[in-house]
Amino acid sequence: MSDNDKDKKTATLLAHLGSTPYRYDGVVNTPVHRASTFVLETYEEFCNCFEAPFRYGRERTPTSAAFERAIATLDGATGAVVTSSGLAAINAVIMSFVEGGEHVLLPDNLYGFTRDFCTRTLSKYGVQTEYYDPMIGADIEKQIKPNTKLLYMESPGSLTYEVQDIGAFVSVAKKYDIVTAIDNSWATPLNLKPLDLGIDISIMSATKYISGHSDMMLGVISCNEKTIDIVRDTVRQLGNCAGSEELYLGLRGLRTLDVRLERHKHSGLELAKWLSSRNEVKKVLHPALPESAGHENWKKYFLGCSGVFAIVLKETNKEKIANMLDSMQIFKMGFSWGGYESLLFPEQLNQQRLTKPWEGDGFLLRIHPGLEDLEDLKQDLADGLKRLQAN
Repeated sequence: MSDNDKDKKTATLLAHLGSTPYRYDGVVNTPVHRASTFVLETYEEFCNCFEAPFRYGRERTPTSAAFERAIATLDGATGAVVTSSGLAAINAVIMSFVEGGEHVLLPDNLYGFTRDFCTRTLSKYGVQTEYYDPMIGADIEKQIKPNTKLLYMESPGSLTYEVQDIGAFVSVAKKYDIVTAIDNSWATPLNLKPLDLGIDISIMSATKYISGHSDMMLGVISCNEKTIDIVRDTVRQLGNCAGSEELYLGLRGLRTLDVRLERHKHSGLELAKWLSSRNEVKKVLHPALPESAGHENWKKYFLGCSGVFAIVLKETNKEKIANMLDSMQIFKMGFSWGGYESLLFPEQLNQQRLTKPWEGDGFLLRIHPGLEDLEDLKQDLADGLKRLQAN
């Protein structure tokens, strides 16, 4: 099957994108290419090495090319660029379009490590970073400056899951010829098509749902025609590259992405609805639920949802929180999501938000339902909530 065969349904594409069996003696999985050096046959080829399919392992290998083609096809992108992690992908995009004296707009629910990068690193080089209320909609125009070069979105946002009005943001950005980018790790191309909505760049932490097995780090950037060469050049200059094993695992994860996401989605929605009725829970933050911020935007732009979401517990006593979390049987505490195993991430937001204070006066708990049985997951949470109420 050709990587450009867009007539095929998603499940068929996922099963075959990036696979070229007859190039590798019939092997269906693109092999791991552990390569630094590619030799060129003639001096003329050496002089024109940038036109060669492969020149140096840090820049491209057959394995990275296969993964990039697969992601670009799913995203409807001109091309894709792999990086060593999702954070590396985000930061490379920002650095691609802003320099000293220029201005970038970022959502106030931005991923924490990128926020640190903007505050501690970009500021040293004179880049002006400004945060906006993720629910600001078309009023984002009021924060546009003559030197604004990038409008960055994260929808839904980290930990609090607000869904932005993507169409309004794109409309304003196009009016001022500003590049737009979005973190699409939560939805993946199966549930959101950013480039179809007019966004220039879509970023994913492939560490998460693309991998699905919690055993590698990988980022990927999908770009339209006007941004692909700029982003690829920045990643090259930074010396950023993905490992050969990680790329192989990324391709492997694609094969079951739709099957796994369906299970994650089902478990996440069922748990979110169930937790909405629990007395211990003050609020459920899930884009597919009507009470979640930006739900109407989710219905307008998204094709579906994934599994990870958050709740706000009424209880804030840390000893009681520990009593709940320390004895969980299935859910474990961890910093990622998207793998086969269920995870909890306890976080209290009250200091970093600048546009308006975080209104949750309870205790925030991010929930990633894995692939375990739904009833077992529900029972584990029920037991934990019972411990939360114990004297």
